[in-house]
Amino acid sequence: MKTLKLFVLSCAILSFIACKDNKKDTETPDNTEMKEDMDNDDMDKTSMEKKMSITLSPKSDSNVEGTINFTEKNGMVTMVGTVTGLEEGQHAIHIHEKADCSASDGTSAGGHWNPTAQPHGAWGDASGYHKGDIGNMTANANGRATISKTTDEWCIGCGDETKDILGKAVIVHIGVDDLKSQPSGDAGARIGCAGIIE
Repeated sequence: MKTLKLFVLSCAILSFIACKDNKKDTETPDNTEMKEDMDNDDMDKTSMEKKMSITLSPKSDSNVEGTINFTEKNGMVTMVGTVTGLEEGQHAIHIHEKADCSASDGTSAGGHWNPTAQPHGAWGDASGYHKGDIGNMTANANGRATISKTTDEWCIGCGDETKDILGKAVIVHIGVDDLKSQPSGDAGARIGCAGIIE
């Protein structure tokens, strides 16, 4: 009888230990699952897409109109735009320092956006370039031009003064940016302006 009691007691202890281990096994996947969910949430935040669209208004008695779209995803900003009402040929397009298009000649937008105090130049030039130095676009015989640019040197609303394009303006010029004349490429009058405002 004593052996039977000892056997039953041993079985009870083993059952208790097995249940406790089983409980641990079921808890662990839940914790892992939760961490994976949190990691996925963090990935969603970094891969979240931001979009904005701005409309060019004519300046300096021009007929320029257009739409510029900005999209930010995975740390890259893509600018895609269409501009109409241009004379056939090349026209400079830049980001300027203030989202103010109130002046009839567009001068209220200030100079080129240049937060890193570099000389004017072609984008990517080793001797320096402004963060607003987009370059030139070519209008066809109907006065229509398109522009496309992707960079990790811009952001939309990130708060980094050296990258954030919010509060700036896109300016289209009557002439060609020669990519060397200081401070702005000798591109002539401002004929289109759009403020980059969220």
